Amino acid sequence: MRSKSSRCATLGITLALATAGPAAAHPATDHPASASASPLQAAKAATAKYRSVKRAKKDGYIREGGCVSSPAGAMGIHYVNQRLAGDPKIHAKRPEILLYARTDGKLRLVGIEYWRAAADQEPPVDNSDVPRLFGRAFDGPMEGHAPGMPHHYDLHVWLWSANPDGRFAPFNPSLRCPA
Repeated sequence: MRSKSSRCATLGITLALATAGPAAAHPATDHPASASASPLQAAKAATAKYRSVKRAKKDGYIREGGCVSSPAGAMGIHYVNQRLAGDPKIHAKRPEILLYARTDGKLRLVGIEYWRAAADQEPPVDNSDVPRLFGRAFDGPMEGHAPGMPHHYDLHVWLWSANPDGRFAPFNPSLRCPA
């Protein structure tokens, strides 16, 4: 049986991604020197098949809302795998969220996002369970971006589109959502 925070995660992530804006300030830093290129290359190789949105859908990724943007740039269109979002384990080769941008009328894979509900959901939420991946701590804990979304952590990784603010910045100023 899934935990309450896990059930909230799958419900809340759907609601939040459709309405997410510049929710929380995150440091816009590139990956630290300790981050190995090898795990990033493995994640990129594992997600290459998702350049096809059709394949992403076949593997359980579902579009959640429209294009997410802020004055800092865009995250793009989120395709969420609810099964992975409800699993508290983080797998480098299986991100919970795929990020797409519309280019020349087609959706193009631009990045991936890892997401996990915080174990502690009672304010004040502590950061004793901060996940780490690629030598970097996830951003958070942060409040849900919509009703029903739990406190959580996330890590954006711009593997398929260069981000001048850094590989792990939440928003990419090189991307724009269509008006």
